[in-house]
Amino acid sequence: QVLLVESGGGSAQAGGSLRLSCAASGYTRSRSCMGWFRQAPGKGREGVATINTGGGSADYADSVKGRFTVSQDIAKNTVYLQMNSLKPEDTAMYYCAASYVWGSCSLRIADFATWGQGTQVTVSS
Repeated sequence: QVLLVESGGGSAQAGGSLRLSCAASGYTRSRSCMGWFRQAPGKGREGVATINTGGGSADYADSVKGRFTVSQDIAKNTVYLQMNSLKPEDTAMYYCAASYVWGSCSLRIADFATWGQGTQVTVSS
């Protein structure tokens, strides 16, 4: 079983930046894909970005393309989400998740079986 712990959330002004981290522990070799998701108050959870743990290819939601960057440090079992040019609509609880579905690394929530507890991001205008 993999344990995921997010950190790095907080408050920022519109146009600012934050960097989220997700540290994985436990049996991490089985992960095929890592993802970042978010959920704003009163809304459903949505995919933000994913990264293939093997090849490092990434996928992004249209709403964050060009502003957010997902990366990984395999040696540290850590995935990052660099968020630049933040907007008030980026305000949400951000979750890190792990998928064990080999051959797929999309933003489909159903593929992700292990979730962290989340870290809050608040962007003010």
